[in-house]
Amino acid sequence: MTHFGLICPASTGHLNTMLPLGKELQKRGHRVTLIGVVDAQPKTLAAGLEFQAIGESEFPTGAIAQSLTNLGKLSGIAATAYTMSLLKQMAAVILRDAPKVIKQAGVEALLIDQVSPEGAIVAEFLGIPFVTICSAVVLNQEESVPPHFTNWRYHPAWWARLRNKVSYELVNGIGKSIMEVMAKYRRECNLPPLSLTNNGYSQLAQISQQPAELEFPRQHLPKYFHFTGPFHSLDGREPVAFPYEKLTGQPLIYASMGTIQNRLQSVFRDIAQACEGLDVQLVISLGGALEPEALPKLPGEPLIVKYAPQLDLLKKTTLTITHAGLNTTLESLSNGVPMVAIPVANDQPGVAARIAWTGAGEFIPLSRLSVPKLGAAIQRVLTQDSYKQNALRLQAAIRRAGGVTRAADIVEKAISTGKPVLA
Repeated sequence: MTHFGLICPASTGHLNTMLPLGKELQKRGHRVTLIGVVDAQPKTLAAGLEFQAIGESEFPTGAIAQSLTNLGKLSGIAATAYTMSLLKQMAAVILRDAPKVIKQAGVEALLIDQVSPEGAIVAEFLGIPFVTICSAVVLNQEESVPPHFTNWRYHPAWWARLRNKVSYELVNGIGKSIMEVMAKYRRECNLPPLSLTNNGYSQLAQISQQPAELEFPRQHLPKYFHFTGPFHSLDGREPVAFPYEKLTGQPLIYASMGTIQNRLQSVFRDIAQACEGLDVQLVISLGGALEPEALPKLPGEPLIVKYAPQLDLLKKTTLTITHAGLNTTLESLSNGVPMVAIPVANDQPGVAARIAWTGAGEFIPLSRLSVPKLGAAIQRVLTQDSYKQNALRLQAAIRRAGGVTRAADIVEKAISTGKPVLA
């Protein structure tokens, strides 16, 4: 038995990836503890895993929830800058507090979210093995692939590679303050400097919850990089009541802007207006941002709920309108549901670009959103069979990929052998 530690952000998207993997390892006889801020504790305990708190002075109960509320009011560059600031604070806390907590708890190996690279430094300092888990879109930098924060389509031409290279330099500049925090810690711990961002990820195994078919063509991923497909599970998710009796039997359009970028009320109004007059039923999930009564009356009288039992509802859905969060995207594709994406910030533009590239849907950037454009995209995805067929193709790819079972197999082999697990 191994005592695994989990390090990831306390936001729903990352916890909904990491906790099912931790639960799978626990079912195999391992001990699993999440090391994080107190806002992650309820979901962790609900999943039946152990929890150790860090950063309680900087991030007391409710601090992350408030930060995510603030983030939800932003979009584009402003949202990215705010996210970077939050990640910098979290990096400092993890580097300061996690080593002591990990030692005291007796953690023997770490699973580290790719957006928490400081966790890898902690593992290196403590001399314990770790595996990188990609809860968001794959962040490994490669000149042939557009950066995650852009909605650019993949193109192999030289000009596209140059465009991508310049953009990576830009994002690395924005994230320089985070890198400086980690570089300072490495120096203080007498660890060698890292020459490339990609070198900070695990050398034993890197695991993405995307299926390979949802990723742009890659040329330089390490041989121990694995596309296992999503880890979706009800573990750690609170039961959600839903008025199923109000479903009419019409084709169902499910609209969710996630649990962070969900406070832009005008987007919900545009979605409702774009669906008005169609022979469909629109269900809008507010992701906890508001009470349904707080919204003004929307065109077409959609069914509006504060939260939705997303995994169950997607089984009845014909089309998803989404912010292109990776979890909602993968959960839709797991049910063969095509999408219309309205990406807002962070990796959502990159996920939206991949949705369009695979032919499983379309996207409209938030800055260009209008009712006519959205209505036309909805009509195309609803009526042109290719979108549905491509969603079903990706559904089949997800089923082949192995999911959380294969991911746990890879983790166990990497940690037990101490050698890279080749794909």
